[in-house]
Order: sequence, then C-alpha cells, then structure tokens
Amino acid sequence: MNVLDLVRPEIRDFAPYSSARMEAGGGTVLLNANESPWPPPQDGGHDLHRYPDPQPLALLDALAGVYGVRREQVLAGRGSDEAIDLLTRAFCRAGCDAVLVATPTFGMYAVSARVQGARVVEVPLDEAFALDPRALLAAVSPEVKLVYLCSPNNPSGGLVPIEMIDALTRALAGRALVVVDEAYGEFAQSASASTLLQRHANLAVLRTLSKAWALAGARVGALLAAPEVIALLRRIMPPYPLPTPSVRAALRALDADGRALMAKRVAATLAERARVAERLRQTPGVRRVLPSRANFLAFQIDSAAAVHARLTAQGVLLRDIGRYRGLSGFLRLSVGLPQENDRALELLAPGGAAA
Repeated sequence: MNVLDLVRPEIRDFAPYSSARMEAGGGTVLLNANESPWPPPQDGGHDLHRYPDPQPLALLDALAGVYGVRREQVLAGRGSDEAIDLLTRAFCRAGCDAVLVATPTFGMYAVSARVQGARVVEVPLDEAFALDPRALLAAVSPEVKLVYLCSPNNPSGGLVPIEMIDALTRALAGRALVVVDEAYGEFAQSASASTLLQRHANLAVLRTLSKAWALAGARVGALLAAPEVIALLRRIMPPYPLPTPSVRAALRALDADGRALMAKRVAATLAERARVAERLRQTPGVRRVLPSRANFLAFQIDSAAAVHARLTAQGVLLRDIGRYRGLSGFLRLSVGLPQENDRALELLAPGGAAA
C-alpha cells in the first residue's frame, strides 16, 4: 500500500496555488511578483522587498545534512506547528478520521485535529509515563490516520525507545502514518527516528530549531518524511512560509561554527539538568522528579498552585502542568543559566518568598 493511499482523496488530486517564485527563479529584472521595486528603510541588503524562496535549497541542504537525510525528504516550515497542521489537513477528513496521541503530551496534536474536525483518540502513558505499545496498537481503529509519538515527551521528558518506534511503524504500515516529534532530540543523546525513514514509508519525523539551536523567535522547523509525503505537503502549504531573516538566521546556526556552539550548549544544559534535578530531589515538599531526556524537568511539589503563584510574583516563571493527565501537582522547569536555575531553586524552598 502506498502511504499516499492514507491521504484524503481530494488532497491527492489537489491543484496547488502557483506562486511567482514557484513558476520562475533567478532573473535580474523581477517584474513577475507584484513586489515593490524599492527596499524598505534600513534594509541592510537583505532584499526584504522580494518574496523569499518557498523552500530555500541552501536551507534544505543544511537541514538534510544535520539530520542525515536527503533534500527531497525535508520540508521546511514555521516550527513544528506548521507541519502538524499540514499533516492533519492532508490526512484527516473532518468528521470521519482521527489522530491518536499518548497522553500526557504536547497539546498541538489535539488542537490541530479538533480545528480540522478530526477525532482525538487518547492512550494514557503508564504510571512511569512510559508508552504501552500493546495498548496503543489496540486503540488504532480504521479511522486513525496519524499516530503521534513525542520523544522526548513534552511535558514528562521520557523517550520512546527507537526499537519500539520501529516495531510500531511496521505494525501500522498501510494503516496510519506514525509521526515522531523530536523537538528535544538534541538533548536526548540517542538515535533519531530519522534513521528508520528508509525502512518505513509511513514514518515522519518532526524537528525544530527552536530549542537546542536557540531560534525560537525565528520559527524554523522541519518535517522529515518520504519524498512523496513531502511533495504532497508542499502543494497545500502557504506559498511563502519562511521569512528571509529567519532563513538567514537558520543558515548561520547550521554552519560549522553554529553546530559546534549548539553542541557546547547542549552539553552545558545536560550538566545543569542533572544538577538541578538533584537539588530538586533535596528540596522539602518535592515528592517526585521525573527522569528527563529533554531540556526541562517535571516535578511534583506540595501546594503546586501556591508555589507557582509565589514564584510568578517574584518574576520567576515555571509552567504549571497540573492540568495534564496524570500530572496533578506538577510544575515544569526549563533548564536555564545556572544563576537562573539557582534563583528558582531558592524560591522553591520553604520560606523562599523572602529570598
């Protein structure tokens, strides 16, 4: 079965919008895109009066090099969120199809599904916040077209073993597209699911430059998938998804110096994560600190809402994740600079409001 057989029939036959940049590239006299012939004030030579390339080849090549795939397996877009939205619209018919998520997990999978009118099937993680593959497979009905696996998982921080991803994707061949979200993959220090792409046409991997690469404000992400899936999604995405300044920032981050800096910062984050986790375990009132393979720590603490409010009043912002399934009384701390982490730890301790 071709993976495109899972796509909405009307999308398979969809005639995409053809932008001026898609129809013609290069040239020196650009009179085809209804652009301003004048640059904006203080442009700095960035050509911001011209539309950007819909999928800049230099960026695709840089992303492909970092993630170990071919250019035709990469779709660049606005963070991971755009790819989640595109996948949902391409594979799920409103009122008919469904997506499956393993909860607690990143909320945008369900949001995109509900906006599309697709049903959300939830499979709870176990008490250790690990995925039960048998329970997941049992929940995959014919209506389920997308199965989301967040690894490392947000907000709990755990990994889905790559062997399990391999087995699940094989079991779901011809039934569903398995989408592995590796937004925090650089911090996991483990093999990427992208290494399985050559084995499975029904696998897609989400990556982003928002976390380890320090480009949250640039909004650049990538979907890695079979070339036919990438080509299909390019037909339904907006014509100019990536602003020129974001592309330039991404290319700087992905060059040799940028890669070295990212690796250095990831190592520093991992060391801080271990230190902060140990300090949290020693903090009175902290009942549990979840093992994390990401750049954050989820921990359960007495009077979590009051503690969260106390830190917020002191200008220290943590995430209250108590609304997530199984995470009542939990807060999430993104690992920051040592002095920032120390300030949070001081305030988390009893009597910390006076610190």
